[in-house]
Amino acid sequence: MSWVKEFKEFIMRGNVIDMAVGVVVGSAFSAVVNSLVSDIIMPVIGFITAGIQFSDLKVMLGDASINYGVFIETIIKFLIIALCIFFVIKGINTMRDKLDARHKKAEETAAEEAAEPTEAELLASILAELKAKK
Repeated sequence: MSWVKEFKEFIMRGNVIDMAVGVVVGSAFSAVVNSLVSDIIMPVIGFITAGIQFSDLKVMLGDASINYGVFIETIIKFLIIALCIFFVIKGINTMRDKLDARHKKAEETAAEEAAEPTEAELLASILAELKAKK
């Protein structure tokens, strides 16, 4: 029964749950992209190319058919997904860079404040100079 406990621990790890959520969201996103390409983009491209239906484009080799139109649609879907992922990663990197810049500025400000003498230290040095002049 120890493997059941290990399996429960494995399933409850954050990484596994995050991965499962990613797979579900990815599947839903894939369905949206498929609809976008099939129902919106490809009809527009078909209209621009004088009514060509890409999904119908194929070459027959005897009884076998090479469906290169479906392949073209798949490439377009891939490019849309890749573009979306690019923009998400770009946004994350931009936010991370801004956050790093804020942390760096805060560290620099803290270092500058630590380097400046306090009011008491300034008064003590002025008093020491005045005593030295007498």
